[in-house]
Amino acid sequence: MQLILGLLLQLIYIYGYLIIIYILMSWFPGARESQFGYFLGRIVEPFLEPFRRIIPPIGGMIDISPIVALLVLRFLVPRGLIEIFSMLESFLG
Repeated sequence: MQLILGLLLQLIYIYGYLIIIYILMSWFPGARESQFGYFLGRIVEPFLEPFRRIIPPIGGMIDISPIVALLVLRFLVPRGLIEIFSMLESFLG
């Protein structure tokens, strides 16, 4: 059970880096329009989209929703997974 939890936490950690790479790609013209940019967009945008709907850009240009999404991914998701696995372990014995 601990192996699965560790693997999931590692995947979340890697996913966070993919989000950071995707955000940084917006600083380079045409980077998101590349094949790699489209690939990352298909992976990252479904997670970022709910945050973009809730948090409007500051001044109409600065989008802080990816920062909030990263904070949720780094702090809340792992804690939730740990709690779920803890409950499963106590339930299964």
